[in-house]
Amino acid sequence: MKNELKILLLEDIAEEAALIERAIRREKLHSIIKRVDTRPEFETALSAFNPDVVLSDHMLPQFNSIEALILCRKHSSSIPFILVTGTVSEEFAVNCLKQGADDYVLKSNLSRLPSAIINSLNQRDAEAKKQFAENELRLQYEQLQRSNRELTKINKELDNFVYSVSHNLRDPLSSILGIINIARLEEKITDLEYFQMIEESIYRLDHTLKDIVDYSMNSRSEIRIEAIDPRQLFMRNFENLMYLPQARAVEVIFESSSHAACYSDSYRVGMIFHNLISNSIKYSDSSKKPYIKVNVSTADNLKIIFSDNGLGIRQEYLPRIFDMFFRGNERSDGAGLGLYIVQEAVQKLQGSVSVESEEKIGTTFTIKLPIFKTSNN
Repeated sequence: MKNELKILLLEDIAEEAALIERAIRREKLHSIIKRVDTRPEFETALSAFNPDVVLSDHMLPQFNSIEALILCRKHSSSIPFILVTGTVSEEFAVNCLKQGADDYVLKSNLSRLPSAIINSLNQRDAEAKKQFAENELRLQYEQLQRSNRELTKINKELDNFVYSVSHNLRDPLSSILGIINIARLEEKITDLEYFQMIEESIYRLDHTLKDIVDYSMNSRSEIRIEAIDPRQLFMRNFENLMYLPQARAVEVIFESSSHAACYSDSYRVGMIFHNLISNSIKYSDSSKKPYIKVNVSTADNLKIIFSDNGLGIRQEYLPRIFDMFFRGNERSDGAGLGLYIVQEAVQKLQGSVSVESEEKIGTTFTIKLPIFKTSNN
């Protein structure tokens, strides 16, 4: 509340105006009081005097408090308007409050006037703060909406970028691979090791591009539930990785304790298999006969135990193997996205993944995924 209030008093009887002013001064309510008694003076004072509070008698010659209230609200909706009058009916008082008056005080009880003024000002101040807070929230919401629209636009652009990377780079790579295969048939070409190096480099690049596409698809695409065959998914992804130099030496052991239909997201389960198989092949131990062993059960959930007898993972690296771009082996030639994508896919399917590993012995991943329900099961 201001140190000195500007009070506009609409009162045509000087004696009663003096009593009102005395009641205000008695309570040491510091104020400047301007009295008017006609409509033109009242309208002028609203603009020129710019009051903090309006006190109005009900009946004046050719003018009344309801008309004054309407004029006051047209000027400003935030100025407290208090009716100060003689005896009025309860119905009339309620009607004034419905019209927008803040309070009414009987002239026979002017001792209540200072508190009515203070309460009205406090109420208006609280309403102003509430309105300010609501405006701030609305602005923040609008900003959030704009940010969401911008984020949606960025995501769309990123999707387009990923598609462009996949289409515009993978297609030429496929063409190069085709050319290399044709060149191998030419009798004049003898330095086949160079072609082998080119081929391996292309496959590495292709694998990195696939990781980028998988990451994008997992982040933005919805879960798609369908009947899946874990063995078929595993073998398909293993065959797709036969280009890796050590792949043909790896023995595959696939065990399943159930032949019942299993419902999940084939793309994401395939993504998990692809990255685990790829790592097992890359980090196989050439000093022993390498193998990949997979055990699948569907009793309570889709449980996949994926193990190998490869190089294993150093204990100090285990807490970080699912981090994006982390590479914990000198053989690593990828982007460090494989196990990060595995964890992201598992989390997208609301499952869990854990790992146990011993250096030079091997690694075991245990993955548990919910078996989703369909309308038919």
